[in-house]
Amino acid sequence: MLMGYPVDINQTMKNPADHIHEEVIADVTAGNNIGFRMNRTTGEYELVTDLQTWDEPIPVKRFIDKVSQEYAIWVVTMAAEEKGYEIESQEVKNDGSVEMLVTRWT
Repeated sequence: MLMGYPVDINQTMKNPADHIHEEVIADVTAGNNIGFRMNRTTGEYELVTDLQTWDEPIPVKRFIDKVSQEYAIWVVTMAAEEKGYEIESQEVKNDGSVEMLVTRWT
């Protein structure tokens, strides 16, 4: 799950009713109309969606910010665990930032 959306890989994004454009295969999908595909030139993931039919309860920019934050948390967690640290706590602050406390016994 990604922010409450079911996640799948290598799915064809469906065109909304009365929209005629190329169907896109997304590397990762979140729900039925949100996907991400890697730009082979830059190595970065790009959002794949139809902005004209975006009907999610969160604006697109905020959605991207939240996905980026979740990814950053995952990267920090994986790096900490790889180096022998444990995540003691993780707290979302009032401003939306996340504070993580990691420890390691030596």
